[in-house]
Amino acid sequence: MTTTSLAPAPAPAAAAPSRWLALGVLATSMLMTILDGSIVTVAMPAIQSDLGFTPVGLSWVVNAYLIAFGSLLLLSGRLGDLIGRKRMFLAGTGVFTVASLLAGAATTPGLLIAARFLQGVGSAMASAVSLGILITLFTDPRERARAIAVFSFTGAAGASIGQVLGGLLTDALAWNWIFFINLPIGIAAVLAALPALPSDRGLGLRAGADALGALLATSGLMTGIYAVVKIEEYGAGSARTLGLGALALALLAGFLVRQAKAANPLMPLRILRSRSVAGANLVQVLMVAAMFSFQILVALYLQKVLGYSAAQTGLAMLPAAVMIGAVSLGVSARLMSRFGERNVLLAGLVLLLGALALLIRVPVHASYATDLLPVMLLVAGGGLALPAVTSLGMSGAREADAGLASGLFNTTQQIGMALGIAVLSTLAATRTETLTEAGRPLAEALTGGYHLAFTVGAALLLTALAATATILKPPAKTPAETPAEAPAKAPATAPAGV
Repeated sequence: MTTTSLAPAPAPAAAAPSRWLALGVLATSMLMTILDGSIVTVAMPAIQSDLGFTPVGLSWVVNAYLIAFGSLLLLSGRLGDLIGRKRMFLAGTGVFTVASLLAGAATTPGLLIAARFLQGVGSAMASAVSLGILITLFTDPRERARAIAVFSFTGAAGASIGQVLGGLLTDALAWNWIFFINLPIGIAAVLAALPALPSDRGLGLRAGADALGALLATSGLMTGIYAVVKIEEYGAGSARTLGLGALALALLAGFLVRQAKAANPLMPLRILRSRSVAGANLVQVLMVAAMFSFQILVALYLQKVLGYSAAQTGLAMLPAAVMIGAVSLGVSARLMSRFGERNVLLAGLVLLLGALALLIRVPVHASYATDLLPVMLLVAGGGLALPAVTSLGMSGAREADAGLASGLFNTTQQIGMALGIAVLSTLAATRTETLTEAGRPLAEALTGGYHLAFTVGAALLLTALAATATILKPPAKTPAETPAEAPAKAPATAPAGV
């Protein structure tokens, strides 16, 4: 298959001085984005006390970011294809850095929430195109596997590092510094990106300037994410939640109809015809939702049941980040090269399932060494699953759709996060309330609530395993297939002018 069959294709990108330097820039941006999401959770009590947030208002420190980030990823990814992915990355990193300064300097709840929304906008712009840039830089399958392993590790480790750093900064300085720390990172990322990232002119807005489609997609995603993050407050079966959910589905259905008819669609539906793209995005939603029961609820269990401080909680979860890093950076690329992404993904999901199975039985008076450390070690499965599902999610994308595929993949990741936080937290809170009303001690009631959430998380991972085994099943080779035909199955590996 030749590049001439990929019509229309963006203008060739100028070669970057170093692809690995470019990877460092992309990974740094990802680290900053993920770090910001987890670092805030540890500092929430201090933010509430200092700025006078109400309990309901405090949730918007997280929700404002999630809604902006999740709803704009798809649009940002496609705009990156149209106007140039490097331009979109630089603009997004700049917006995020300025918003971090505003968040750290906020003196009222309203100012902080507005700054957090702006942070979400910048994160969406930069994150949406990062994977698209990466797959056009690394065209050799083995190099691409290593690059995706580094990128995935940065995202996975950023959450754990954020909890450690958030606790240390909040205890030693003040909550403001969880935002101010982004300033030197963001400035360095922009300065390094200017020479490191390849310049690309994009397809041009005429190739997909679908204003109505953009409006339908963004409003549908924004409404849906808002409905999800408010489940804990209003309940999953409330008229408000169901009404917003129905409206979101109607808007997204209208978006798909529009894309099927538009002359220059914002999201060409051909991208969903790839089993690897569609299947990997589905698996990611299930996996990320399940693992947020680990990331969030284990932290709450350590603090509310075992009495750990913020800094102690971050340090207790640090082995998980170390294991993910050791596996993703050390062996995941070699395993994918030898056994294939699908088999590595299956192995990673099994290890993650084992971690949640242990958490289902974690006691009220747990020993870290015997009850929790084995969980942290099994979470190493994330170091296998994350690079594998990322590679599968991008493998079916054409060069002209790389930004769109990247935006779609990041969108489903955020949907998984939002669902995991909202649904599993609600289940845990409801079960805790029921046990408390039955006369159970608070620590026992909290543990019972977490057990239910971990059980549902394990069920989500089982579903992800089933989806991987069926949807992502490799197609059978036909007798007529020859090695020369192989590139047609993964056109994203075609040279991108770098």
